[in-house]
Amino acid sequence: MMNRNLTVGAGIALGLAASVVLGRRKPISLAGKTVFITGGSRGLGLLLALEFANRGAKVAISARDRSELDRAQTQLRTVTDQMLALEADMTMREEVETAVQRIEQHFGSLDILVNNAGTICVGPVETMTIDDYRNSIHTHFWGPYFATMAALPSFQKRRQGRIINISSIGGKIGVPHLVPYCVGKFALTGFSEGLRSELIKDNIYVTTVCPGLMRTGSPRNASFKGNNEAEYAWFSISDALPVISMSAKRAAHRIVDACLRGEAEVILSLPAKVAVRVHGLFPGTTTDLLGLANLLLPPPGGIGSDVRTGKQSSSSVSPSWITALNEQAARENNQVR
Repeated sequence: MMNRNLTVGAGIALGLAASVVLGRRKPISLAGKTVFITGGSRGLGLLLALEFANRGAKVAISARDRSELDRAQTQLRTVTDQMLALEADMTMREEVETAVQRIEQHFGSLDILVNNAGTICVGPVETMTIDDYRNSIHTHFWGPYFATMAALPSFQKRRQGRIINISSIGGKIGVPHLVPYCVGKFALTGFSEGLRSELIKDNIYVTTVCPGLMRTGSPRNASFKGNNEAEYAWFSISDALPVISMSAKRAAHRIVDACLRGEAEVILSLPAKVAVRVHGLFPGTTTDLLGLANLLLPPPGGIGSDVRTGKQSSSSVSPSWITALNEQAARENNQVR
């Protein structure tokens, strides 16, 4: 027993020592660095692109919608001329590899990869199909995997690089009515944490970012099933309340700081931090509490497994004055034309 306690104590001491040593790393400078942000045409991705550009980086963004990219490019050009907008589907390996090659050819190198592209489908588990799970896995795991594998050889050759994986509180805790989303984000969290431990030897630092509710304006472009109007109402209102949700601009600033310092993990918003810590200590309790919360969410019915976007699911409740902050964010972050 004594030997076991000594082993555990030594492990904790080594872990603390490693944290202190790594925590004293000098932050890198963004001057002359090239950043690639997937899903960078709107929402958090666009805010990250603007934040990196404002700090002197060259910025490449990708998205599937050309018109969104054009609008994002116009917005980015108010900050920098050193930018590139690429139309690419990050779930298609060939398109991802081509995008990385074009960035390296255009700017000479790629230094920071931000895997931000995401998708979300809201509704009871009874309304979700196998395609909803496939779409989440393709977007949240295979997309970041393809981009990472495309960028990694150059990072390892130069023995430098940063990889930022935008996961979610839903990649730490399973949330009702978001099961496919959580499945994909859990996969990304595991991939990101494993990469971190393997790539430190190459001076490549991987940061896992897990935001809680954040005011990006994204609910109008999310997908909803079942009683779609009621699903959109609770989701958009939760995402807009200032006490429990976080400003996306502040989140972008914090994420870039973490990137420069090479932090291992960032959990954004106080409620998210509390939830993760409580879940770590009492996982059974938190899942049971979420089970009670699920009783307050809309039951199956409505349009069933059919899909409507948020903007197709408006009601007298949302959009309204309660969601004003998110509507403002949608206008500012290229979520609306």
